Amino acid sequence: MATETERKFLVKSEFRHLSFREIKIIQSYLSIDTEKNIRLRIADDKAFLTVKSRPRKNSITRNEWEVQIPVKDAEEMMHICLPGRIVKTRYLIPSGKHTFEIDVFHEKNEGLVVAEIELAYDDEHFDKPEWLGEEVTGNPQYYNVNLIK
Repeated sequence: MATETERKFLVKSEFRHLSFREIKIIQSYLSIDTEKNIRLRIADDKAFLTVKSRPRKNSITRNEWEVQIPVKDAEEMMHICLPGRIVKTRYLIPSGKHTFEIDVFHEKNEGLVVAEIELAYDDEHFDKPEWLGEEVTGNPQYYNVNLIK
């Protein structure tokens, strides 16, 4: 079973000069409920359909299944998605053996900058760069599904 163990942080200072890749992302949701969400994402020239469960009890790990789909299909499916969308630029930044994904949000979420790191398990150690701010893991205010509202 595919899983995701992810921690989120606000970003407190400049980081773009450290990035090795920049990705333009548009995402919408086909379904959002208390047990799962079904997301549609176009990232540059690729598109993905993703199903995520809620985190496991007393954990930040959750099930996640992601499949690549044709961009044309994703563009058409976005017309039947729930209202709202997220537009962001993602910057990939290496840090030790991990890579941070820093999302700079646009449109309705302009000004929000969130760093995410995927880990092998809940309490895995990782290097914390100086630009990393307050941890917001588990804070619903920073869930992408809540940012479309």
